Amino acid sequence: MVDATQLEFWLGKFQVLMMDYGVKILTALLIVLLGRWLAKKITNIALKLMTQRGVEITLSRFLDNIIYYTLLAMVLITALGQLGVQTASFVAILGAASLAVALALKDSLSHFSSGVMLILFRPFKVGDFVTVSGESGTVEAVTIFNTVLKTPDNQRKIIPNGQVYNSTITNVTVNPTRRVDVTVGIGYDDDIRAAKEVLEGLLAKHDKVFSDPAPLVAVSALGASSVDLVTKSWVNTSDYWTVYYALTEEIKLAFDEAGISIPFPQQDVHLFTNQAEQKE
Repeated sequence: MVDATQLEFWLGKFQVLMMDYGVKILTALLIVLLGRWLAKKITNIALKLMTQRGVEITLSRFLDNIIYYTLLAMVLITALGQLGVQTASFVAILGAASLAVALALKDSLSHFSSGVMLILFRPFKVGDFVTVSGESGTVEAVTIFNTVLKTPDNQRKIIPNGQVYNSTITNVTVNPTRRVDVTVGIGYDDDIRAAKEVLEGLLAKHDKVFSDPAPLVAVSALGASSVDLVTKSWVNTSDYWTVYYALTEEIKLAFDEAGISIPFPQQDVHLFTNQAEQKE
């Protein structure tokens, strides 16, 4: 059985404690709840403003997260100060802990810093087709630590931002137009002028090939077994592969109709027989 005197003593202690700290605890809880609500409200307003100003979605989301967590940290420090915690000491401890975590996670922080640079300088954005770190695909997301690509055959490639930022970045679709280069070889006995006329005619009638800048047809090399002709034409970036595949097929068909040959590697094999064996 609990002694009534002891119970009365502890109840008195509890009442004094509640009188001393109850208001502070309630105030701290209100600061946390109200501060969290206010932080969300401010970040939503900031995100809306950035969207209205046309800020790229990846950058706006990143800045939105930075604003929210910065405000939340300020709210927590204010609440701790209300409870009587020495915030200066708390900030010093937090800084020391952050340094220890930074040393332990230096590789991850390298990806983080690279992610920040990619988001701020924006060498590509969501929806661009890029080649980075030996991988090609459409950018699906740029997170703090990784860049996510979708390959043309619908695979997902997740590449650490450190590798992305430290490699050569080729943004294929950033410009509205691209040049289509198709090289084809003809035989040395074929008429170069006739072959060029065929190629120029194909380019002139192709509805997706621009007339300005004008397409170019020229001799690009005198190869070991062929005279190489190159066609250079400008198209919309979205039409690049359509035009490339169509021209490749149309050139072969047009050359066949015009009697122009397209050489391919051949080997002549000479057999030598032993004369002594022939006599036997």
